[in-house]
Amino acid sequence: MILLRDVPGGLEVLLLQRHPASRFSPGAFAFPGGRVEPTDAAPGIEARCRGVDRLEAARQLPGVEPPDRAIGFWVAALREAFEEAGILLAYGADGAPLSPESLEDARTHRVPCRAESALFARLLAELHLTLATDRTAYWAHWITPEERPIRYDTRFFVAPAWPGQIAEPDGVEMVAARWVRPQDALASHRAQDLVLPLPTQGILASLSDHRGVDEVLAAARGRDVRPVRPRIVRDSGGERVLLPQDPGWF
Repeated sequence: MILLRDVPGGLEVLLLQRHPASRFSPGAFAFPGGRVEPTDAAPGIEARCRGVDRLEAARQLPGVEPPDRAIGFWVAALREAFEEAGILLAYGADGAPLSPESLEDARTHRVPCRAESALFARLLAELHLTLATDRTAYWAHWITPEERPIRYDTRFFVAPAWPGQIAEPDGVEMVAARWVRPQDALASHRAQDLVLPLPTQGILASLSDHRGVDEVLAAARGRDVRPVRPRIVRDSGGERVLLPQDPGWF
């Protein structure tokens, strides 16, 4: 989940620092996210989603099998933002965005939800919440190189953070949070002050020319999302990572 907020002259994204003992990219800064669980697309979950139903989700995510499972990607992105960053993008029973004060009721469920993902749907029902899937847009699709022993097939979504909600890392998977302009994060990475995984670098680059959250959401509506699968090439010069547009990738 790529959480965004407007700032004077542009936008910022939320990056979370992975625990130093993480199996994948330890200590790196990345976006909140995780595995899509079967309960994320369980029967009835569409009643807790605004603006995206199962048919529309399947249309936007071709290749997901069974297609009925596609809506779970939206739910998982929002669930992981809540579990890892403490930000819950949802509407209350009155139809208004969840306020920081109302969020406190949901926060008591945060740790149990991390332990059992099925509790997230129960939380939404008990508090009469509807997920802000209408403000969550599909942005990118990255697949780990075949040469890596640990592989991921990851869909990325963009969404604006509700005003007043504060990012609080879970302290288990994520240990720090930083709001930063995409171009500044990339500059810090080049200066070796910030470790960014390759997909995070690519996504930040794709956001760096946008001037605000609404502009990103508008761009997402017409965006042609194609899978990006880097390749690892090893030769006398060492190991190189090639992207699909690079010479030698095939």
